[in-house]
Amino acid sequence: MFETGFHGVIKRAVVIGNGFAGAENQCIGLLRALGLSSRYSLYRVLRPRGAVNEWLHWLPVSVHKKVDNVIRKIYDDSRCFLGKKVVPVLVENGGKNAGLLDVLEADANQIAKMARDTFDRDGPLLVVASGRDTISVSSSIRQLAPENVFVVQVLTVGALHQADSAALRIAASLWHDELALLPKPMLVVNIGGPTRNCQYGEDLAKQLTEMLQNVLWSCGSLRISFSRRTPEKVSKILLKEFSANPKVYIWDGRGPNPHMGHLAWADAFVITADSVSMLSEACSTGKPVFVVGAERCTWKFAEFQKSLHERGVVRPFTGKEDISETWSYPPLNDSAEAASRVIEAVSKRGWITHA
Repeated sequence: MFETGFHGVIKRAVVIGNGFAGAENQCIGLLRALGLSSRYSLYRVLRPRGAVNEWLHWLPVSVHKKVDNVIRKIYDDSRCFLGKKVVPVLVENGGKNAGLLDVLEADANQIAKMARDTFDRDGPLLVVASGRDTISVSSSIRQLAPENVFVVQVLTVGALHQADSAALRIAASLWHDELALLPKPMLVVNIGGPTRNCQYGEDLAKQLTEMLQNVLWSCGSLRISFSRRTPEKVSKILLKEFSANPKVYIWDGRGPNPHMGHLAWADAFVITADSVSMLSEACSTGKPVFVVGAERCTWKFAEFQKSLHERGVVRPFTGKEDISETWSYPPLNDSAEAASRVIEAVSKRGWITHA
């Protein structure tokens, strides 16, 4: 939404999400970096899941209609938007469940068509394309979409996220009583789940268990968290091995999620290679990050791991580490860099963001 005047002042933002935390967090992370963390509304467009729907994931039509209906609601909802002008922003980083464009499973032609059919009626469309694998798509959008579409290409290393310095300061305070007095160094282990391009199962779980046992002597405390994607057969192996160890705490999914507290208070991380988001968050802290399973990744996930290693922000987890030893590196700051590019782009149109 805008207030008019010498400048158009961007007052509010709208996130059209797909129900996947990793996707929506990227949009919200960008908004935090733009100073709009308390000025956005979230609408969700969800595909039916389960049964035959799993075989129909390639059909974009029904979701496209849902998105169009949501956008119409956004334009018409005077209670939320006060009749002000709305400038849609699409965020895409080319990954699975990466954002609205991925929900649509859209290529450049579909994006351009949506821009013509949906957004052309009321102002410009900003497409934030982050990641090197979106270069060809964003270039095609420029060629195919109408003049009201302008693209910001941000060559981010990882995913945009919400774990900025302000969020971590708040988390440090909220989790102080539970985490501050734990023996140091604190090693946090974040376990995701296998994907098509990072496949693993019980074999990696057993390997990780053995390696953690080997480094446990150098840890003051060890905290393990599973994600919603973690297969039960993987979590069971680690639970069986460590649940009785007084040095080890395993979050079982009940109660508040300690993830942000772990980012704030951990001294080092071990993270499975499948999760671009968890790795991006950890690598923004400047703390040592070890990766397990990177050799199993293919396609752009392998390129992501290679980029992290070349920058010196991660090291492979071998089970021979002394967790008390540390190293330094320039932390990833993709959300702030993306926001800077967006601010630069919109300022050329005479707009400013309302801090």
